Amino acid sequence: MEEKLFADIVINKEKLSDGTQVFVAHCISLGIASQGNTTEEALKNIKEATELYLEEQPERYGELSNMKYPPIFSLVEINKNAKTSNIIR
Repeated sequence: MEEKLFADIVINKEKLSDGTQVFVAHCISLGIASQGNTTEEALKNIKEATELYLEEQPERYGELSNMKYPPIFSLVEINKNAKTSNIIR
């Protein structure tokens, strides 16, 4: 059976210099990014970009997670000038 690997992807909504909004997907483990007009498109594009990247640099496969379960992702709310912050779950 082929080993399953997981890439940690973060998608942020960003504005281009012309004001157009896009979704930018970042693969944290490998330091690559891609974008799309929707989150679904950005996710599809980063998956393709990651596969192409690893095809060219197969030695980087070791930097992906082979855990049984993918990592947990969480957000932390940061209040400007606050001494404490709340964790959003």
